[in-house]
Amino acid sequence: MHNFGYNDRLLFRRRQPAQKFIVVLSRHITAEILKPMILGLTLLVVVFTGYSLAIKLSEAAQGEIPLSIVARLIGLNSLIAMEVLLPTALYLSIITALSRMYRDSEMTAMNVAGFSEGRVIRSVFKLTLVIAVVVGAISLFARPWAYRQSYQIEADARNEFDIRKIEPGHFLEMQDAKYVLFARSVDKDDGILRDIFLQTDAGAANKVQVIYAHEAVMPQAAAGAERTFEFHNGYSYLLDTDGTRDTILKFKRLIIPIPGIEQDTGYRRKAESTWNLSQSTATKDIAEYQWRLSTPLATLALALLAVPLSRSAPRQSRHSSFILAIAVYTGLFILTSVARNWVADGDVPPVPGIWWVYALPLLLFTVLLFGPGWRWRTRR
Repeated sequence: MHNFGYNDRLLFRRRQPAQKFIVVLSRHITAEILKPMILGLTLLVVVFTGYSLAIKLSEAAQGEIPLSIVARLIGLNSLIAMEVLLPTALYLSIITALSRMYRDSEMTAMNVAGFSEGRVIRSVFKLTLVIAVVVGAISLFARPWAYRQSYQIEADARNEFDIRKIEPGHFLEMQDAKYVLFARSVDKDDGILRDIFLQTDAGAANKVQVIYAHEAVMPQAAAGAERTFEFHNGYSYLLDTDGTRDTILKFKRLIIPIPGIEQDTGYRRKAESTWNLSQSTATKDIAEYQWRLSTPLATLALALLAVPLSRSAPRQSRHSSFILAIAVYTGLFILTSVARNWVADGDVPPVPGIWWVYALPLLLFTVLLFGPGWRWRTRR
């Protein structure tokens, strides 16, 4: 039996780094990933919030929703988007951090010290596992809750329509185009519309009612009571679309009832609980259910795939790693969307469903990790 001498023991220690040394390097890698991840996630949230804010402010300016609920809707939409923004920020941060470590020869120094690529993958996996749990909780529980809240808030806002929010000089459609309103000017202090047109159906077939008035107001109504438009000094045209008989009425005061919007009790699968979706046999419900379950898996697949994708030679351009990484991310996103639509349309059965898509990044991860050159990297 060979007796270890001093040199043999020293060589063994160099090849087998101390546990404390491993912990330090693992924490270093985690910190290097978290810093760009927090920055990237903040940037993605700001961009998404700005985009949502532009849309909601446009709706508020047209009087479709009150300005007071815009912040709540944007917050709920941002929560829904986190199931995509979190994995994206993590994936890009891993590429950013590890690519920099490769270019600055940090990774080479760690490999020489005995901290292999396998330990790098283990460190990335531990961090990703925590993020995947958070993404799974958002997708399975927070996402349907946020959709339910958004639908309810928007429905309540449509029933609380305020003519003070009307933008003068613009046509406004209400209640799925049952009412089309136009006002040349709006007195927002007194809630008075001037030079106003209103088009609506007259409650009879082939009849359209068009009202022109110098002024119009919407009197305050009690909660649940019928709302009305009150027109002053104008004309009411009852037009026959067949062109046989039209009626013109001149008035000093005309009241038009506006029925409240019926509460939307339709089925919304995005707002349905994950448990109810799991019991459904409808193909669209199955697609939604599998999508929610797949988000943690997508987080893990992208993060692990980012490790071999971030390899680069010292002083190599950073753009080469990012181009390939973005191409892989885009391809996976497109394939997942296509597979989800196939399942929803019934073209693909629930098994394999959308799960076959994640076999592709696993295969690519295996090829990149154990492909040509892996023995050289191991020996180095």
